[in-house]
Amino acid sequence: MDNSMERWRMLIASFQRLEWIDISIAFGIFLIFLVFRKLFTKYVFKFIVSLTRRTPTHVFTDVLLSFEKPLRLFWIVLGTYLALLYLPFNITTTEFVQHIYRSFIIMLLGWGLHNYMSAHSAFFFRFAKRVELDEDSMLVPFLSKILRFSVIALTIVVIAGEWGYSISGFIAGLGLGGLAFALAAQDTIGNFFGGIIIITEKPFSKGDWIKTPSVEGTVEDITFRSTQIRTFADSIVTVPNSTLANEPITNWSQMTKRQITFKVGVTYSTPRHKLERCVHRIDTLLREHEEVNQDLIMVRFSDFNNSSLDIFVYFFTNTTAWTEWYRIKEDINFKIMNILEEEGVEIAFPSRSLYVEKDHQDVMQEMLKEEEEEDHTAVNEKSSK
Repeated sequence: MDNSMERWRMLIASFQRLEWIDISIAFGIFLIFLVFRKLFTKYVFKFIVSLTRRTPTHVFTDVLLSFEKPLRLFWIVLGTYLALLYLPFNITTTEFVQHIYRSFIIMLLGWGLHNYMSAHSAFFFRFAKRVELDEDSMLVPFLSKILRFSVIALTIVVIAGEWGYSISGFIAGLGLGGLAFALAAQDTIGNFFGGIIIITEKPFSKGDWIKTPSVEGTVEDITFRSTQIRTFADSIVTVPNSTLANEPITNWSQMTKRQITFKVGVTYSTPRHKLERCVHRIDTLLREHEEVNQDLIMVRFSDFNNSSLDIFVYFFTNTTAWTEWYRIKEDINFKIMNILEEEGVEIAFPSRSLYVEKDHQDVMQEMLKEEEEEDHTAVNEKSSK
């Protein structure tokens, strides 16, 4: 403590004895590095980047671009250090100043690594290519976020160690508090591992149309905690990853073709030959339609329903787009209506016929009773006259 105080007194005394010529030269050194910084970033750096682009790999180019902004700040830090080093007092040898400059260097390295861990870097492109991930896979941005967070945490820990803070004590504190943290953050940890399951198993990718028991829409993003899904009402629904990982997920975007199935009910008065003719013509319609997938087409007289004779229609469209699918479905519906009209076949509607059977003797008794009532009425009318 006494040595450090004595050193500061000596620095103050040296500062008081400074001459303007020393200050001017030190300031000139700083200006030289400031000008060189502009020349370096505008000409030298761009020239080096253009050379690295000619190499078979883009690793060096990616590293240089990641450290471009940290390098700009580095020249200012270096110019300040050399300017102070020229001054007659030894301020750069003090422990405090050395800690500051070393902390700056660590921060600049961390900044460059943080940029290099971007989801668009060559590092992740090579990784995605090696594990055969598609371009829309969310694993790359997810890993990018994890590595960027790790770089920030490591940079803070190293700077803390530079200033003399006990890293081992910090790690020990994490170990002691780990149980309490795990108990308090069960949901967060569950969501985190749910996100890892979703990304590794790849039930869907960014931009896919999915449906679960809780939500249906297009996947927009996945984070450490949740997945964001844009619904067809154009709202964003945030679903916890732990919930999504435990739900059945229907990925409609994985369809290679889209199903259409329905029943056409005609009246019971339809003759057999007309029914057969309608089935044949609908089947021919689908097989000649350019926008209908030809792998599987089924048109059959299927059921004797309560109020109709049902024709079962089952086929797929080549397109999976929702609007196009509806347009094709409408077109086929109209053409089926034309077929039924041309064949003189009516579409059935829900109805019920009631048939009442009576015994022959009961009918004769009711007829005799009605005749007796009519005779009795006629006699009464004559007596009244």
